[in-house]
Amino acid sequence: MLPACRTAGEEFAIPTFALGPSDVEGLIDALGGFQSALHDCFARREPRQHFFDYMVGQLSPLKRKSIEPMARQVEGGTIRGMQRFLSDVVWDETQMLWNYHQLVAEAMGDSEGVLMFDETGFVKKGKDSGGGARQYCGTLGKVEHGQVGVFAGYASRQGYALVDKRLCLPEVWWTDAYAVRRTRCNVPEALRLQSTPQ
Repeated sequence: MLPACRTAGEEFAIPTFALGPSDVEGLIDALGGFQSALHDCFARREPRQHFFDYMVGQLSPLKRKSIEPMARQVEGGTIRGMQRFLSDVVWDETQMLWNYHQLVAEAMGDSEGVLMFDETGFVKKGKDSGGGARQYCGTLGKVEHGQVGVFAGYASRQGYALVDKRLCLPEVWWTDAYAVRRTRCNVPEALRLQSTPQ
């Protein structure tokens, strides 16, 4: 599906944001192809299926995209299985990122492609999310309890994709008062305080 050009006279097409049913025909098959490119990142068949079910759930029209509604939405989905997939299953993230980068390079690689970096803050309630603290949230334009991440995107004439991310842990997370939270959120011990640009 090639994007229609929204800007006359440009050298390349900028995708429109109005999708109709015909634009997403075959999406599940395409999603299956994407998932199969990442098979070697999972040791067992069950996590592979939960990974697919989770992606389908995220793309569904559900208002709440938490595990329970998503598991009920997909055929054969199990709530506990998907919960375990997200919280306990170990997958090879380095291999997954490498495989994904190969897919992006094949589909969108261009000698004039560019990398873009952006810091984004998002509201996050509760105390169980890594990096959650009162900090500036750009999406709200004010200080609120949330998380901040730095994201890398790639763009070329063939399209654009998110290619990497890093969660920024605020300075308060490196105090003794947050030691238990760092452990509970599986913050690697080797990780050290870094500024957003770092």
